Parts: sequence; C-alpha cells; structure tokens
Amino acid sequence: MRALALFVLGLGVLLPAATPGQQAGSPGSQHPDLTRPPPRGPDGRISFAGTPQEVGNWEGPPGATMIFNKGRPAVPGAALPTNLTVDQVPFQPWAREQYMKRQANLTADDPHTRCKPSGGPRLWHTPYGIEVLDMPETKEVIFIGVGAPHSWRIVYLDGRPHPKDLKPSWYGHSIGHWEGDTLVIDTVGFNERFWLTREGVPHTSKAHLIERISRPNFYQLKYEATIDDPGAYTHAWSGGWFLRWSPGNEPFDYLCQENNRDPARMIGPQGEH
Repeated sequence: MRALALFVLGLGVLLPAATPGQQAGSPGSQHPDLTRPPPRGPDGRISFAGTPQEVGNWEGPPGATMIFNKGRPAVPGAALPTNLTVDQVPFQPWAREQYMKRQANLTADDPHTRCKPSGGPRLWHTPYGIEVLDMPETKEVIFIGVGAPHSWRIVYLDGRPHPKDLKPSWYGHSIGHWEGDTLVIDTVGFNERFWLTREGVPHTSKAHLIERISRPNFYQLKYEATIDDPGAYTHAWSGGWFLRWSPGNEPFDYLCQENNRDPARMIGPQGEH
C-alpha cells in the first residue's frame, strides 16, 4: 500500500513532457516519435514514470539479451550494439559450461518460471512491465516487477555505504547516485538462486553489479549492467538493452503463485535453482 500511495502521489507532481506539436508519433504507435523528450519533475530532474495524462510503465522485450548469441537472433533494436558475443564474454570454464547448458531448456529451468524473484538484470525483462517509483523525499528509488511474485527492490540514494557482513538475498543491497540524467546503482550481496538474465547468465555470491539507467527519450529506457564477479568471470564485462514505454500499462493483481500462465512448459527439475 505504501508503494502504491507513493506512486499515485508521484504522478501528481510530474510535468508534461512536451507540447502536442512535439509529438509526431502517438504513444501507442509502432513507430513513436523518438525525438520527444522525457518528462521531468518540477525540480528539472528526469522522470522514469509517465505523466498525469499518460500513465504506463516499462516493458523489456522478452528476447532482449546481454549477449549476442548466434543461435538466438536478438530483438531488432533492443540489444545495445556494444553487447559482447558468447565467445567474447570472459567466462570462467565452469560458468561457460553452465551458460551453454542453460541454453538447452531456458523456459523449464529458469527459476523465474517457478515464481522466484528476479535479481539484477533479470528484473528488467519481467513480463507485464516494471514500475519505477522515484521518492526524492525519502531518497529512495523502488523497482516493482508486475509479472513476478509481487516483491520489490529498493535503491538507497541517501549516501549510506553497503553494510558489512551482508546476508545474501535475491536483490542484494543497492545504493545509488545520479550522474546528470543517469541513475547509477551499485549492488552487492546476491544469493545464487536466480539467473542474472532470462538467457541464463550465471553468477556467484561474489558478484558486484553496476547498473546505469537513463531515458534518452519519452518512449525508451536504456539499461546497461556491468558484471564484476571474480567467482564466474576472469574480468568485468557489460551489456544491456532498451526497454519500451507501454502506454496505459499499470500494475494489476498478478500473483505468480496463483496465476502462473506458463505451467505447461514447467517440465524441468522441481528443486530449488
């Protein structure tokens, strides 16, 4: 309830992004006007939400990936052009083997299909959109994945450091700051029970994740993650994709545990992942 109330309150203070003359493409168009600037709050800061007149949220294309894999074509225009190929990713041998093994049965083996929380980049292509709640009064940003087990991730922007002796968790511990219009997030303390992306990118509890989130125009959100995990990779590497604005899309009563829409393909091992 707290998050929903704050979301409604946050919408009330947003300024319109542009005048009608600036909108060559409508929000529902397949070819929206990518020159339309993003909305900003009264203080001029970039907003990752909609406007009072245009509600919606962000959807990551299901096929968007951090790695260019020749066996699975990337979604046109979604993956960042700087993404690495499989051969370029600095896997340790065991991590490469695990990644390739997961390619064989992505849907069945993905912990997300069993209602497990999706940490790191995996959250950013969760079905049915993602809400971004910016709370300047409490110095927090909250991410809520709609098609997930109704959990949320908090990023603290009050200058606190990461706690010592963190207990590993699904979302880890996130602190952040603004660099111009880009939100930079530093996260540690992950458990190893989820996949970093839906394509099966592996990680360990040693993972240190830096995410950069920006909004180059009204209809796109740019997501880029740098993975520094000495337990799985020989050095840090980066990748990401563009999310699209989904006009009119708002959270609904999706409870993964009671509303799993993909049980037919859940044929993999039933144990914890």
